[in-house]
Amino acid sequence: MVVLVTGANGQLGQGLQFIAPNYPDLHFVFCSSADLDISNLEHCQAVFSKIKPNYCINAAAYTAVDKAESETEKAHLVNVTGAQNLASVCKQYSTVLLHISTDFVFDGEKKVPYTENDIPNPTGVYGQTKLDGEKAIQAVFENYYIIRTSWVYSQFGNNFMKTMLRLASERDSISVVNDQIGTPTNAVDLADALIQIIKSQILNPKSQINFGIYNFSNEGQCSWYDFAKEIFKINTIKIDLKPIPTSSFPTPAKRPKYSVLDKTKIKSTFGLEIKNWEDSLKTISI
Repeated sequence: MVVLVTGANGQLGQGLQFIAPNYPDLHFVFCSSADLDISNLEHCQAVFSKIKPNYCINAAAYTAVDKAESETEKAHLVNVTGAQNLASVCKQYSTVLLHISTDFVFDGEKKVPYTENDIPNPTGVYGQTKLDGEKAIQAVFENYYIIRTSWVYSQFGNNFMKTMLRLASERDSISVVNDQIGTPTNAVDLADALIQIIKSQILNPKSQINFGIYNFSNEGQCSWYDFAKEIFKINTIKIDLKPIPTSSFPTPAKRPKYSVLDKTKIKSTFGLEIKNWEDSLKTISI
Protein backbone atom coordinates (compact mmCIF):
# COMPACT_ATOMS: atom_id res chain seq x y z
CA MET A 1 0.00 0.00 0.00
CA VAL A 2 1.39 3.37 -1.07
CA VAL A 3 0.83 6.33 1.25
CA LEU A 4 1.62 9.76 -0.17
CA VAL A 5 2.30 12.44 2.45
CA THR A 6 2.17 16.13 1.54
CA GLY A 7 3.80 18.78 3.73
CA ALA A 8 6.66 16.41 4.57
CA ASN A 9 8.75 19.12 6.24
CA GLY A 10 6.04 20.23 8.67
CA GLN A 11 5.50 18.91 12.19
CA LEU A 12 3.07 16.17 11.18
CA GLY A 13 5.08 15.27 8.09
CA GLN A 14 8.20 14.83 10.20
CA GLY A 15 6.19 12.96 12.82
CA LEU A 16 5.07 10.52 10.14
CA GLN A 17 8.64 10.10 8.93
CA PHE A 18 9.68 9.42 12.53
CA ILE A 19 7.31 6.46 12.95
CA ALA A 20 7.14 5.21 9.34
CA PRO A 21 9.85 2.54 9.96
CA ASN A 22 7.45 0.93 12.45
CA TYR A 23 5.11 0.12 9.53
CA PRO A 24 7.19 -1.74 6.91
CA ASP A 25 4.04 -2.99 5.16
CA LEU A 26 3.22 0.59 4.14
CA HIS A 27 5.27 2.34 1.47
CA PHE A 28 5.46 6.03 2.34
CA VAL A 29 6.28 8.69 -0.22
CA PHE A 30 7.04 12.00 1.49
CA CYS A 31 6.62 15.18 -0.56
CA SER A 32 7.64 18.65 0.56
CA SER A 33 5.97 21.71 -0.95
CA ALA A 34 8.82 21.77 -3.48
CA ASP A 35 8.08 18.15 -4.46
CA LEU A 36 4.33 18.68 -4.59
CA ASP A 37 2.68 22.09 -4.75
CA ILE A 38 -0.89 21.23 -3.81
CA SER A 39 -2.11 24.63 -5.01
CA ASN A 40 -1.17 23.59 -8.57
CA LEU A 41 -3.63 21.05 -10.01
CA GLU A 42 -1.35 20.05 -12.88
CA HIS A 43 1.48 19.41 -10.42
CA CYS A 44 -0.84 17.25 -8.31
CA GLN A 45 -1.89 15.25 -11.38
CA ALA A 46 1.71 14.71 -12.46
CA VAL A 47 2.77 13.42 -9.03
CA PHE A 48 -0.29 11.19 -8.64
CA SER A 49 0.12 9.70 -12.13
CA LYS A 50 3.67 8.71 -11.21
CA ILE A 51 3.07 7.45 -7.65
CA LYS A 52 -0.54 6.22 -7.87
CA PRO A 53 -1.05 6.28 -4.09
CA ASN A 54 -3.67 4.21 -2.28
CA TYR A 55 -3.80 6.82 0.46
CA CYS A 56 -2.90 10.49 0.66
CA ILE A 57 -2.27 12.23 3.99
CA ASN A 58 -2.56 15.97 3.44
CA ALA A 59 -0.26 17.45 6.06
CA ALA A 60 0.34 20.57 3.96
CA ALA A 61 -1.34 23.72 5.26
CA TYR A 62 -0.98 27.44 5.73
CA THR A 63 -0.94 27.60 9.54
CA ALA A 64 0.33 31.12 10.32
CA VAL A 65 -2.83 32.10 12.21
CA ASP A 66 -2.00 35.79 12.65
CA LYS A 67 -0.33 36.33 9.27
CA ALA A 68 -3.40 34.84 7.59
CA GLU A 69 -5.35 37.95 8.57
CA SER A 70 -3.22 39.95 6.12
CA GLU A 71 -2.35 37.12 3.72
CA THR A 72 -5.84 35.90 2.94
CA GLU A 73 -5.06 34.86 -0.64
CA LYS A 74 -2.01 32.82 0.40
CA ALA A 75 -4.01 31.04 3.10
CA HIS A 76 -6.87 30.35 0.67
CA LEU A 77 -4.52 29.04 -2.01
CA VAL A 78 -3.10 26.31 0.24
CA ASN A 79 -5.99 25.59 2.60
CA VAL A 80 -8.86 25.71 0.12
CA THR A 81 -7.55 25.40 -3.46
CA GLY A 82 -4.93 22.90 -2.33
CA ALA A 83 -7.48 20.76 -0.53
CA GLN A 84 -9.81 20.86 -3.53
CA ASN A 85 -7.00 19.89 -5.91
CA LEU A 86 -6.01 16.91 -3.79
CA ALA A 87 -9.62 15.77 -3.51
CA SER A 88 -9.93 15.95 -7.31
CA VAL A 89 -6.84 13.85 -8.03
CA CYS A 90 -7.69 11.46 -5.19
CA LYS A 91 -11.07 10.88 -6.83
CA GLN A 92 -9.41 10.40 -10.22
CA TYR A 93 -6.98 7.78 -8.88
CA SER A 94 -9.34 6.14 -6.33
CA THR A 95 -7.11 7.35 -3.51
CA VAL A 96 -8.43 7.70 0.03
CA LEU A 97 -7.72 11.19 1.41
CA LEU A 98 -6.82 11.90 5.03
CA HIS A 99 -6.98 15.66 5.49
CA ILE A 100 -5.96 17.60 8.60
CA SER A 101 -8.20 20.38 9.86
CA THR A 102 -8.35 22.39 13.05
CA ASP A 103 -10.17 23.42 16.22
CA PHE A 104 -10.14 26.95 14.75
CA VAL A 105 -13.25 26.08 12.73
CA PHE A 106 -15.10 26.69 16.01
CA ASP A 107 -15.66 30.03 17.76
CA GLY A 108 -14.76 28.75 21.23
CA GLU A 109 -17.98 29.85 22.88
CA LYS A 110 -18.91 26.37 24.17
CA LYS A 111 -18.15 25.19 27.70
CA VAL A 112 -18.03 21.47 26.90
CA PRO A 113 -15.93 19.58 24.31
CA TYR A 114 -16.81 20.08 20.64
CA THR A 115 -18.16 17.10 18.73
CA GLU A 116 -18.04 16.53 14.99
CA ASN A 117 -21.71 17.52 14.82
CA ASP A 118 -21.27 20.98 16.32
CA ILE A 119 -21.79 23.80 13.85
CA PRO A 120 -18.51 25.50 12.85
CA ASN A 121 -18.22 29.26 13.24
CA PRO A 122 -14.64 30.40 12.62
CA THR A 123 -13.63 33.84 13.88
CA GLY A 124 -10.60 34.44 11.64
CA VAL A 125 -9.14 33.89 8.18
CA TYR A 126 -7.16 30.77 9.11
CA GLY A 127 -10.18 28.99 10.59
CA GLN A 128 -12.40 30.09 7.71
CA THR A 129 -9.99 28.81 5.06
CA LYS A 130 -9.64 25.48 6.87
CA LEU A 131 -13.43 25.16 7.04
CA ASP A 132 -13.74 26.10 3.37
CA GLY A 133 -11.11 23.45 2.61
CA GLU A 134 -13.24 20.84 4.38
CA LYS A 135 -16.25 21.88 2.33
CA ALA A 136 -14.25 21.82 -0.90
CA ILE A 137 -13.26 18.20 -0.25
CA GLN A 138 -16.82 17.20 0.62
CA ALA A 139 -18.08 18.76 -2.61
CA VAL A 140 -15.71 16.62 -4.71
CA PHE A 141 -16.06 13.09 -3.33
CA GLU A 142 -16.85 10.94 -0.30
CA ASN A 143 -13.67 8.90 0.24
CA TYR A 144 -12.14 11.14 2.87
CA TYR A 145 -11.28 11.32 6.53
CA ILE A 146 -11.13 14.90 7.79
CA ILE A 147 -9.29 15.00 11.11
CA ARG A 148 -9.73 18.12 13.22
CA THR A 149 -6.93 18.59 15.73
CA SER A 150 -5.61 21.23 18.13
CA TRP A 151 -2.48 22.80 19.64
CA VAL A 152 -0.04 20.61 17.69
CA TYR A 153 3.51 20.46 19.03
CA SER A 154 6.49 18.11 18.69
CA GLN A 155 10.26 17.87 18.72
CA PHE A 156 10.06 18.97 15.07
CA GLY A 157 9.59 22.38 13.46
CA ASN A 158 8.27 25.48 15.19
CA ASN A 159 5.63 25.23 17.90
CA PHE A 160 4.62 26.46 21.35
CA MET A 161 6.81 23.99 23.22
CA LYS A 162 9.93 24.90 21.24
CA THR A 163 9.13 28.61 21.68
CA MET A 164 8.79 28.25 25.45
CA LEU A 165 12.11 26.41 25.71
CA ARG A 166 13.82 29.05 23.57
CA LEU A 167 12.37 31.93 25.59
CA ALA A 168 13.40 30.25 28.83
CA SER A 169 17.00 30.30 27.63
CA GLU A 170 16.75 34.02 26.87
CA ARG A 171 14.68 35.42 29.75
CA ASP A 172 14.15 35.19 33.48
CA SER A 173 10.39 35.75 33.24
CA ILE A 174 7.68 34.72 30.78
CA SER A 175 3.97 35.68 30.68
CA VAL A 176 1.49 33.21 29.12
CA VAL A 177 -2.28 33.47 28.67
CA ASN A 178 -4.35 31.41 31.10
CA ASP A 179 -7.90 31.95 29.79
CA GLN A 180 -7.73 29.98 26.53
CA ILE A 181 -8.53 26.32 27.16
CA GLY A 182 -7.75 23.46 24.79
CA THR A 183 -5.70 20.29 24.45
CA PRO A 184 -2.09 19.94 23.25
CA THR A 185 -1.58 17.33 20.53
CA ASN A 186 1.73 15.55 20.10
CA ALA A 187 2.29 15.39 16.32
CA VAL A 188 3.67 11.86 16.65
CA ASP A 189 0.45 10.70 18.36
CA LEU A 190 -1.56 12.33 15.56
CA ALA A 191 0.66 10.63 12.97
CA ASP A 192 0.13 7.26 14.62
CA ALA A 193 -3.65 7.79 14.73
CA LEU A 194 -3.68 8.47 10.99
CA ILE A 195 -1.77 5.26 10.32
CA GLN A 196 -4.19 3.32 12.53
CA ILE A 197 -7.06 4.69 10.43
CA ILE A 198 -5.28 3.53 7.26
CA LYS A 199 -4.58 0.08 8.75
CA SER A 200 -8.22 -0.21 9.79
CA GLN A 201 -9.33 0.70 6.27
CA ILE A 202 -6.98 -1.86 4.71
CA LEU A 203 -8.29 -4.60 6.99
CA ASN A 204 -11.90 -3.57 6.36
CA PRO A 205 -12.11 -2.45 2.72
CA LYS A 206 -15.89 -2.17 3.00
CA SER A 207 -15.57 0.44 5.75
CA GLN A 208 -16.55 3.34 3.48
CA ILE A 209 -19.31 3.80 6.02
CA ASN A 210 -16.62 5.20 8.31
CA PHE A 211 -15.58 8.06 6.02
CA GLY A 212 -16.26 11.52 7.40
CA ILE A 213 -15.09 14.07 9.96
CA TYR A 214 -13.28 13.06 13.16
CA ASN A 215 -11.73 14.88 16.11
CA PHE A 216 -8.28 13.98 17.41
CA SER A 217 -6.09 15.46 20.12
CA ASN A 218 -4.48 14.06 23.21
CA GLU A 219 -6.75 13.59 26.24
CA GLY A 220 -7.36 16.15 28.97
CA GLN A 221 -7.44 19.92 28.81
CA CYS A 222 -5.38 22.88 29.97
CA SER A 223 -4.62 26.54 29.38
CA TRP A 224 -1.54 27.72 27.51
CA TYR A 225 -0.17 28.75 30.94
CA ASP A 226 -0.72 25.19 32.26
CA PHE A 227 0.97 23.80 29.14
CA ALA A 228 3.99 26.06 29.61
CA LYS A 229 4.17 25.18 33.31
CA GLU A 230 4.28 21.46 32.49
CA ILE A 231 6.92 21.99 29.77
CA PHE A 232 9.20 23.72 32.26
CA LYS A 233 8.50 21.15 34.98
CA ILE A 234 9.38 18.18 32.74
CA ASN A 235 12.54 19.89 31.50
CA THR A 236 13.48 20.98 35.06
CA ILE A 237 13.64 24.63 34.07
CA LYS A 238 13.20 27.23 36.79
CA ILE A 239 11.64 30.42 35.48
CA ASP A 240 9.25 33.11 36.64
CA LEU A 241 6.09 32.09 34.76
CA LYS A 242 3.22 34.56 35.00
CA PRO A 243 -0.42 33.93 34.00
CA ILE A 244 -2.05 36.74 32.01
CA PRO A 245 -5.47 37.21 30.37
CA THR A 246 -5.84 37.19 26.58
CA SER A 247 -6.67 40.90 26.77
CA SER A 248 -3.08 41.55 27.88
CA PHE A 249 -1.67 39.79 24.81
CA PRO A 250 -3.58 41.11 21.77
CA THR A 251 -3.06 39.31 18.44
CA PRO A 252 -4.33 40.03 14.89
CA ALA A 253 -6.41 36.83 14.91
CA LYS A 254 -8.91 36.00 17.64
CA ARG A 255 -8.29 32.66 19.39
CA PRO A 256 -11.08 30.34 20.60
CA LYS A 257 -11.55 30.69 24.36
CA TYR A 258 -12.41 27.00 24.60
CA SER A 259 -11.60 24.42 21.91
CA VAL A 260 -11.39 21.05 23.62
CA LEU A 261 -12.36 18.32 21.15
CA ASP A 262 -14.55 15.32 21.97
CA LYS A 263 -12.74 12.16 20.76
CA THR A 264 -15.57 9.67 21.38
CA LYS A 265 -16.20 9.04 17.68
CA ILE A 266 -12.62 8.34 16.62
CA LYS A 267 -11.97 6.13 19.66
CA SER A 268 -15.09 4.02 19.17
CA THR A 269 -14.75 3.75 15.38
CA PHE A 270 -11.07 2.81 15.22
CA GLY A 271 -10.42 1.48 18.72
CA LEU A 272 -7.82 4.13 19.44
CA GLU A 273 -6.27 4.47 22.88
CA ILE A 274 -5.23 8.11 23.29
CA LYS A 275 -2.57 9.33 25.74
CA ASN A 276 -3.21 12.12 28.19
CA TRP A 277 -1.43 15.29 27.07
CA GLU A 278 0.88 15.37 30.10
CA ASP A 279 1.98 11.77 29.56
CA SER A 280 2.60 12.39 25.87
CA LEU A 281 4.64 15.51 26.60
CA LYS A 282 6.97 13.40 28.75
CA THR A 283 7.85 11.19 25.75
CA ILE A 284 9.59 14.05 23.95
CA SER A 285 13.29 14.72 24.45
CA ILE A 286 14.78 17.88 22.98
